[in-house]
Amino acid sequence: MHLINFIICVFVANNNFTLKIFHNSRCKHSRAGLNYLQSKTDNYQIREYLKEPLTKDEVKEILLKTNLQPIDIVRKQEDYFKKNLKDKNFNKDEWIKIIVENPRLLQRPIVVGRLKALIANPPEEIDVFF
Repeated sequence: MHLINFIICVFVANNNFTLKIFHNSRCKHSRAGLNYLQSKTDNYQIREYLKEPLTKDEVKEILLKTNLQPIDIVRKQEDYFKKNLKDKNFNKDEWIKIIVENPRLLQRPIVVGRLKALIANPPEEIDVFF
């Protein structure tokens, strides 16, 4: 009986993991993602990544949990990308450094959970967490 209660408690604790949304309040897609997340749960943190830039470790965590390459989380329609990065070859660490130094390049919104992360565009992608 005690083992069953322990297993249930661990399962509940793991399902109560606080989601983190990397958010840009000036972006309509990011606002839509945040609104959708708010309609699903109160258990989230907002990270306004333009005000508080990501670290290299956070970008690596996003890449690991999304199973994507750095170029996959870069906004290729940004002027900075078009003028400075398009058609250039960078390795993974170089791309991570570029994203950290130029946070506007980051796709948005990105929602990070305990084991998974995703680009929440469309916002309904968030449903995988529930």
